[in-house]
Amino acid sequence: MDNLQARFISAFVTDDRWRKYLEALVQKTYVITIGALAIGIILGILVAVVRTIHDQNVGRNSWIINVLNGLCKIYTTVIRGTPMLVQLMIFGFVIFASSRKMMEVSILALGINSGAYVAEIIRSGIMSIDPGQMEAGRSLGLGYTQVMRSIIIPQAIKNILPALGNEMITLFKDTSLVTVLGVTDITKVAQTIGAKTYSYFMPMIGIALVYLINVIILTHLLGILERRLRRSDRT
Repeated sequence: MDNLQARFISAFVTDDRWRKYLEALVQKTYVITIGALAIGIILGILVAVVRTIHDQNVGRNSWIINVLNGLCKIYTTVIRGTPMLVQLMIFGFVIFASSRKMMEVSILALGINSGAYVAEIIRSGIMSIDPGQMEAGRSLGLGYTQVMRSIIIPQAIKNILPALGNEMITLFKDTSLVTVLGVTDITKVAQTIGAKTYSYFMPMIGIALVYLINVIILTHLLGILERRLRRSDRT
């Protein structure tokens, strides 16, 4: 028991080491998650729109749509078919090998990875809506964009919210991989302190609990949002 207490003090209390964990969590892990999520959502929406337009054959697809759809399929296939760790290493050690801004590189790499998954989530959500609703909207004189914005997208969001929530949680946990690029996120801090104290037990258990608590909170908040959306459907 005394040994565990000594390890705890060494890992978190000595030299105010708990501050390093907190600073890394707020300034690196959270920032990387939010930045990558923003990129992923924007990229995912763009890819999903192109693929949906192609799949729905809106106005007889032009060669531009066909080319863009082909590029989007290659993008989603390559990103989803290769490990995140390998992608991070390619971005950090190959594409941006001369850059010193590894945090920004990490955000970009995670965002591009997330975008491929978000695109498929959004596309599947849109395609799950009854095609008759699009036809009904168009028969009322609404344009394709108006129907998507006013009728299809609101329904699709409710369908894809759980999957998007899971993607956000996965992205948050994947930020631990940025240590390979030397970014001092909370995982990197735990590794550094473990090396200094010659004991990785407490630092690693500590950050595991931090990730777990954050995931539980995110899951709870997503559950509240889903219940409110279902409640609005009944009213």
